[in-house]
Amino acid sequence: MIRKLILSPALSLIFISLSGALHLSAQDSTNFPTIGEVLRFDSRFDELIDESAQIEVLSSGFLWAEGPVWVSEPTHEFGGYILFSDIPNNRVVRWDEGKGADTWLKPSGYTGVEKYGGEPGSNGLLLDAKGQLISCEHGDRRLSLLTEAGGKQTLVDNYEGKRLNSPNDACLGADGKTIYFTDPPYGLPGRWESPLRELDFCGVYRLDPSGEVTLMTDEMTRPNGLAFSPDFKTLYVAQSDPEAAIWKAFPMKEDGSLGESQIFYDATEAFKDGLPGLPDGLKVDESGNIWATGPGGVYVFSPDRKLLGRISTGEKTANCGWGNDGSTLYLTADMYLCRIKTKTKGAGW
Repeated sequence: MIRKLILSPALSLIFISLSGALHLSAQDSTNFPTIGEVLRFDSRFDELIDESAQIEVLSSGFLWAEGPVWVSEPTHEFGGYILFSDIPNNRVVRWDEGKGADTWLKPSGYTGVEKYGGEPGSNGLLLDAKGQLISCEHGDRRLSLLTEAGGKQTLVDNYEGKRLNSPNDACLGADGKTIYFTDPPYGLPGRWESPLRELDFCGVYRLDPSGEVTLMTDEMTRPNGLAFSPDFKTLYVAQSDPEAAIWKAFPMKEDGSLGESQIFYDATEAFKDGLPGLPDGLKVDESGNIWATGPGGVYVFSPDRKLLGRISTGEKTANCGWGNDGSTLYLTADMYLCRIKTKTKGAGW
């Protein structure tokens, strides 16, 4: 799986200029303080995270950090760097080991001139097979591709002629080209009550390389993060609904459609008991374990739906993503960028 971000020389200069002109006010944690704790509920969790592992704070001061993606760069001293969204500030931030965080791209998800809600920027980020950046954009209500030649290309911004709500998160299918994405209303001014909303549901979609858009399901009230099992036979989708804070598992049929869903895990009571956050972003490791942000931090489930442990940040934890050699899990938790070392690797690493 290619994770090197491809930029033209001219585009690289643009981002360098932006970084210098829009230096982040966030404070980097040069002494690597830690937050939270690691909770263990099953002995199998010891095979995934060492007892000595801690949640390191790498940088802080963001308004709402989301969508971390590792960009592999062989010539980089540390093998690459992290990009992530700071949604309310309408920017993508780059974090480098030893250097800290800087604004890398602004605007990231809204190119209008008038104020547009509280979450106008990009949300989920991922790289395609060519190493080009795909962004889920709230304000411009689209999936975009940052091309090798420079500039952004709209991949999809509507379904059957009606504008999308606000694309939230995305993942690649088995062919490395097909994109699956979710479309809740969180980026709309007023969210579900927004007069700008054109669709009367929140969908999970498939975008084929041909550009054809297919609604996979509209049964989830607030679909959010999503990821495939390593064999691509199951699609996991988070639902960030306070009344039904759940994850669902959808079997993939041979014709590419989704089979009947099952509730994979229900964290509604955990949320109502006061744990911060809702089901949000998620990733899967090479053994099929699911690492899913939810009330209290990152829940780690076995493929047979057993809760093995929780990386408890104590914050509303938005998303996670593998980095470095594939065994470091980066976390975006409210104002923080964090990481924790694991004994496993991300699927497809």
